[in-house]
Amino acid sequence: MFKHILVPTDGSDISAKAVERAIALAKLSGATLSALAVKEPFPYSAISEMQPTPPQEFFDAQERIASARVKAVEQAASEAGVTCKGYTVEATHPWEAICDHAKNQNCDLIVMASHGRRGVAALLLGSETQKVLTHTATAVLVVK
Repeated sequence: MFKHILVPTDGSDISAKAVERAIALAKLSGATLSALAVKEPFPYSAISEMQPTPPQEFFDAQERIASARVKAVEQAASEAGVTCKGYTVEATHPWEAICDHAKNQNCDLIVMASHGRRGVAALLLGSETQKVLTHTATAVLVVK
């Protein structure tokens, strides 16, 4: 059925549902699982003195958050007897990172939430899930 499933996570409740579904599918089909958390890039400004957080502090915090998210998926997968490897990547557009990761890791399924933490911007600009659906050749299972 499936050999390598990608599950992006942003730590939201709805992405937790996608993680549960991805783990169940991986267990059912004997697939390996990749968990992906996308880190936001540092919001550089023309006026460097105005930065509320130093860049390295920002990067470290983003990595801690993203690592905790993928570790939670790895732990849940391990408890279910599913092989899982976690990845964190920095990207301005999460959908691009998800599509690139699926292609580069030869994933044959992406399991993701119908929406995440993008708020009103997602309603106006289109969700990351919609952009993944539009731009990937990989099969996508959308979990509501």
